[in-house]
Amino acid sequence: MAELKARLQADLTAAIKGRETVRAGALRMALTAITTEEVSGTSARELSDDEVLKVLTREVKKRKEAAEAFAGAGRDEQAELERIESKVLADYLPAQLSDDELGALVDAAVAEVAAQLGEQPGPRQLGQVIKLANGKVAGRADGGRVAAAVKARLA
Repeated sequence: MAELKARLQADLTAAIKGRETVRAGALRMALTAITTEEVSGTSARELSDDEVLKVLTREVKKRKEAAEAFAGAGRDEQAELERIESKVLADYLPAQLSDDELGALVDAAVAEVAAQLGEQPGPRQLGQVIKLANGKVAGRADGGRVAAAVKARLA
């Protein structure tokens, strides 16, 4: 079993015993999403820690989007619950990169693409640079932030 999944299950047990209903609910939903991902496809498989992180990242994003939707509809109590659940799950994700660290990784990706092409990449190589930068970031920054940084660098 993936170490992160085991930690989530242990924390769920502790939250249930401590009567932390919001935390337990968030962890239960995350574990359900992980299990669903494990059994999807042609055969069941065990997820690695990296795959579990991807599922958790997706769940955090869902919670943030739901909070915005509830807030826009005037359901502030439900929006706050979604924000709290998002924070609970975000504790299991790696620390997000600062703008300076992200800029350095984007510069490295641009330099790598430039070495492959033999010239400075332009807007036409945007996809190549974003793909390389996302590989270097490895879930420590939102894809939108990475794309915006690459666009700014190539503009």
